[in-house]
Amino acid sequence: MTQERVGQEPGRHRFEAGLALRKQVLGEAHVERSLERVTEFSRPIQELATEYAWGAIWTREGLELRDRSLINLAMLTVLNRSHELAVHARGAVTNGVTRSEIQEVLMQAANYAGMPAALESFRIAVATLTELEAEGVEVP
Repeated sequence: MTQERVGQEPGRHRFEAGLALRKQVLGEAHVERSLERVTEFSRPIQELATEYAWGAIWTREGLELRDRSLINLAMLTVLNRSHELAVHARGAVTNGVTRSEIQEVLMQAANYAGMPAALESFRIAVATLTELEAEGVEVP
């Protein structure tokens, strides 16, 4: 039995599809910066995230990208993953999620995640939305 290497055949198609979607949602500049910072040590996890999370999961039919974004915001709040929350808040706006929808999903998550995690998520969301507006991005 041969072991498939992430980012190579036959998973190469998923990797390429994942990379394209990752750039679409998070922005090409962000993804390129992330890939430029990859070391030989961190390359396998970046390739896995691109192939599996983006190429195998985010590309599935069944949920719209905006719905996936809302789910991610809730999960990242519960897990208290501040850095990823900021990245996915930007992606949520790209996917058509409104300011009030972000607010509501964070309120919903607060009920289960607890106040400290929710307060941190609100802080990050406000900062991220403010940055987007300063960059000229319309945040409905």
